[in-house]
Amino acid sequence: MTSSLTAYDDLSTTDEMVADCRETERRLAFTSVARDALRPAPSIRFEDQRQGLPKRDIDLLEAAQRISGALGLDLD
Repeated sequence: MTSSLTAYDDLSTTDEMVADCRETERRLAFTSVARDALRPAPSIRFEDQRQGLPKRDIDLLEAAQRISGALGLDLD
């Protein structure tokens, strides 16, 4: 038994396959990914970082419970 479906589109011409690749690239927006990859990396210098961000409050009891739960411990 033979099937007319193949894993690859062997009946396409080279030009059709190139056009398919270009359309796939356009749809997946690889060009924007490539453009983003060429941008300079963000600065890691202290003075370039956002200042004045509020610190998160940490509830020690809740943190201990989360850690013990993750480790499978019973702290009751």
